[in-house]
Formats: sequence, C-alpha cells, structure tokens
Amino acid sequence: MMSRQVQAARLAMRTTLTLDDDLAEALNRAARLSGRSFKAVVNETLRRGLAQSGRVAAGLEPFVVEPQSCGWMPGIDPLKLNQLLDGLEIEAWPGSQRHGGEGV
Repeated sequence: MMSRQVQAARLAMRTTLTLDDDLAEALNRAARLSGRSFKAVVNETLRRGLAQSGRVAAGLEPFVVEPQSCGWMPGIDPLKLNQLLDGLEIEAWPGSQRHGGEGV
C-alpha cells in the first residue's frame, strides 16, 4: 500500500513558471493576506480561472462570420499583380540600381 506522501508526489507536477511582475505581486499579496502559501494561492487561482473560462465559453453563442465580396480596390488590375511582384523583387535585390547599388 502506498503512503499518502508518495500518492501526493505522483499527482503533483513541479515546474518553473515565469510570471509578469504585476501578477507575482498580486499573488504574493493574496498569499500574505490569506495566510496561505504562495503555491496554494497560485493553484487556487489557476483552478478558478480555468473553471470560469469553461463556463463563460459554454454560455456564448458561436461567432459567425458573414463573408462579403469586396472585389478589388479601384485602380488595382489583378492581371498586373505579377508585374508588381517582379518590381518589388527587383527593388529588394542586393546591388539593384533602384536600391542605389551598382547594378549588374
């Protein structure tokens, strides 16, 4: 038969967690005011937050996106998009005359 300490050790997970300064301060304050350990306050806060997030999500209606045809903006010719891409690639090429380089 397993001792309680061994059972508890199997259920607990030790990890390193980086907290933002404001959260660490709030958790430390809560631990001081309640007389409980920092670990107990962190665990309770996580449990409450996770339980609450499930309840809130369950009560919401699904978000539906209504697609709309927007077309092209005036002055944009979709048949010339490859020319635009070629121009942008040339400008970005090292040594391009448009970039102020010597060119090839």
